[in-house]
Amino acid sequence: MSDAYVECLVKAKSSVMAVFCKFLLLAIAVISFFGILIGISLAIIPCLLASVGAYFVNMYADLEYEYLYLDKELVVDKIMAKSKRKRMATYTLDRMEILAPIKSYHLDNYKNRNVKEKDYSIGQVLQPDLRYAMYYEGGEKIILSPSPEMIKIMKSAAPRKVFSD
Repeated sequence: MSDAYVECLVKAKSSVMAVFCKFLLLAIAVISFFGILIGISLAIIPCLLASVGAYFVNMYADLEYEYLYLDKELVVDKIMAKSKRKRMATYTLDRMEILAPIKSYHLDNYKNRNVKEKDYSIGQVLQPDLRYAMYYEGGEKIILSPSPEMIKIMKSAAPRKVFSD
């Protein structure tokens, strides 16, 4: 049996609110730091709180998703601020029901299902929309932004479940 290996890295779009909060907290930290320099000792607390807050907001605002396909198994990792990696999920193609473009007619039978939705995609609708929807074990809808090479390999492994329209 030949093992197929494909790796794909996509950058998720940061929300406007997260970017605004990051810059607001950085501005508060800088202003309160200058307050410390001129002798205001109470400015230490806002400086520390704003600095820590800006760090954590930056971690969750700068997201990337890595898809790793190896031998009928898809692994999704979340990379926060290019420094911390977290395994989000592992999916096997045997348990997958369908993988198709998000606006495909192949997904018409699945539209009215009450499923839990997980979004591991770029987070925005582009023209043309390159996101894919995967229904997994009847209870999950996973939205991905895989590369064409990954779709090709997955289609060769499960031709009746993977569609590229």
